[in-house]
Amino acid sequence: MPSAEPASRRGADLLLTAGVFAALIAALLPLMRVVRPTGWLLGTLVLVAAVLATGYVARRLRLPAVAVSLIEVVVWVAFVTVVFLRDSAFLFVIPAVETFRDIPDILGAAGEEIALGVAPLTPSAPLSMLIVGATGLLAVVIDHVVLTARMPLLAGVGLIAVSLIPAIAVPAEIDVVAFVLLAAAILFLIRTDTRMREEPGSAEATRATGVSATAVGIGAIAVVVALVATPLLPQPVIRPATGNLGPGPGIDATLQLGDDLRRPREVEVLQMRSDAPTPPYLRATTLTEFTGAVWEPDSGRSYPLDSAEALTALPVDPEIQVAEYSTTVEIRNLNSTWLPVSYPATSIEGLDGVWGAFPYNRTVEARQGGTQGQDYEVISRVPRPTLEQIRARSAGGEGVRADTLGLPVDLPPIVGELAAEVTAGAASDYDALLALQSWFRGADFRYSLEAPVEEGFDGSGAEAVARFLEVREGYCVHYASAFALMARTLGMPSRIVVGYLPGTSTGDAVDFQTVYSVMSGQLHAWPEIYFEGVGWIPFEPTNGLGQPTRFSPEASAPGETADGADDAPAPSTPAEVPDAVDPDTGEPLTPDAGTAAPDDAVDALPAVTAVLAVLVVLAIPLLVRELRRRQQLSAARAGDAAAAWAVVQDTAIDLGIPSPVSESPRALGARLIAEAGAPADAMGVLIRAIERASYAPGGRHGFGQGEATATAAGEVRAGLLAAAPPGRRLLALVVPRSLIIRPGSLYAGAGRGASRPAR
Repeated sequence: MPSAEPASRRGADLLLTAGVFAALIAALLPLMRVVRPTGWLLGTLVLVAAVLATGYVARRLRLPAVAVSLIEVVVWVAFVTVVFLRDSAFLFVIPAVETFRDIPDILGAAGEEIALGVAPLTPSAPLSMLIVGATGLLAVVIDHVVLTARMPLLAGVGLIAVSLIPAIAVPAEIDVVAFVLLAAAILFLIRTDTRMREEPGSAEATRATGVSATAVGIGAIAVVVALVATPLLPQPVIRPATGNLGPGPGIDATLQLGDDLRRPREVEVLQMRSDAPTPPYLRATTLTEFTGAVWEPDSGRSYPLDSAEALTALPVDPEIQVAEYSTTVEIRNLNSTWLPVSYPATSIEGLDGVWGAFPYNRTVEARQGGTQGQDYEVISRVPRPTLEQIRARSAGGEGVRADTLGLPVDLPPIVGELAAEVTAGAASDYDALLALQSWFRGADFRYSLEAPVEEGFDGSGAEAVARFLEVREGYCVHYASAFALMARTLGMPSRIVVGYLPGTSTGDAVDFQTVYSVMSGQLHAWPEIYFEGVGWIPFEPTNGLGQPTRFSPEASAPGETADGADDAPAPSTPAEVPDAVDPDTGEPLTPDAGTAAPDDAVDALPAVTAVLAVLVVLAIPLLVRELRRRQQLSAARAGDAAAAWAVVQDTAIDLGIPSPVSESPRALGARLIAEAGAPADAMGVLIRAIERASYAPGGRHGFGQGEATATAAGEVRAGLLAAAPPGRRLLALVVPRSLIIRPGSLYAGAGRGASRPAR
């Protein structure tokens, strides 16, 4: 018989270790929506298994708890070093001084990838190391909490918090499968831990049924809240922040915009207003070199924004009219190093942080800081040639970089053939480009965010462009790539710009300028063609979006800007602005679709729903604790004195009164009477009952006094609560510590103490 207990203990520890592994994996499942499951997933599984197996073996060797955790940390350090840091480590395993120097840079790169990337991310080595390392460290902590501290419910709270992080980062529908698996693993841990505490036939074993019911109740309430209450909550509105690590989408400068445009929930990234005739596009960066598979973002030397070389005036022929416009931008929810600016910017005022400008493409990038929370003014000097002037000039000229004309050797023939066919008969380069623009915006093409994904050409490479020209369905990336490549086959220098559409009027005006709201789904790409003596001219081939490029004859009243938009009504009449479009379908919206609702049209339902949902969540611990207390009193009425005494112990723990395992029921009862206001008569009934039950088979005294014992337990609980200070009493009811701290545990003996109130 002496070996029966160790064997039982080993089996329980093995079950708990397996449960911890399952719970950690279940908590990690939602992350796969945000980060593509590549090598980091296998690394995480191996590391978690290694840490938990090490802890299990160390406990079997009866090592101290501190030693177990230290050995697990050593395994964690060795694994992370061998997999990610072996180049600078001693013997590939032992971290060296250089290893520790590399860690801040690696973590910084991972943080930048998280802050500026677009979900789902394809993780780099730094991000993979961060995920694997953090999960391994979490395994060490959870293993200690569950198998050493014996607090599986507390571990469950931590695991649930970890599983919610991806949903907060990228709002989406709840992952029901992951949630159910995690809930099942947590309930399994609670049940296994409860069973291993009890001896068969004892009073504690009798109480196990009640504890299991409590665990099931917790799980049921959690499922109800997650699946029913959560969808009723209004989507959170993210407010502007000042740091470069604030919330918000970023700008993908690699033309992989499909996932960003298909975000599960759009957010407002910025608001802007301008004195230009039409609201301008806001550019972030440009892409010129085409490898055949991808467009490479432009690079080059940047100059401090306040230097004379940063944003000089464009070299425009003297006869070309140049108009100066002011655009004010307020970043609401955009975390990027690229600054959205109107083109061509000549000065920017109001920025915080350190910024650099690239004169070649008039883009601005953060050297220190970021876009989040910025409020700035951009001055642009826009060339405005007449129709006759632009027709008289060729696309190209002196000083054009060679990569603006580069084409891959294996470019599909359909690109050049269609370019020649569509532009046949054009009298000038501008007319040819206008023909291409009209062709793309005609009835043969359709804007679609889904068709490219279904057809498997969600990209901007040469094969993707050829497929797009065959299917003739796609979004801005496909239109811009096809237009730029077709222009190059005609000998015209081209590049692609990534930025934002002008947005939709809010109905507000500041300084007689209409305020426009730009959403995350209005991230956009468009082509630019270089004209000698004028500069880069943007075109808008995307069907159903933006304003097509057109220039007016010299005889007509000037009305076009260099971005080619026609005259627009005055900003004081926002309802007539014709640029409001649905970013998902590309279909025009009705004029009032982008107008803000009147101030008196307030929908109170979201606020009321949010308040009710918060109250429900706050009430969960109280409801669970009350359910457990009723089960205990029911067991006490049936003759279980241990259940009645547990009511007293739980109440003491809730109030922060120490209840150490070394203290007998008589000693604890006497202290509660003397120091915490417990009624002496009722306490005497409980003490006699629990002492009698300690010597009775099965933990039942069998004298028919169950009702009296249950009544005494209720009186003692009421007396303790009544004698406690109001703040502590409220905290005990709303946040009952006994849900995670078990009677007789180390933490139960470390309460805050209680003193008898003055009479």
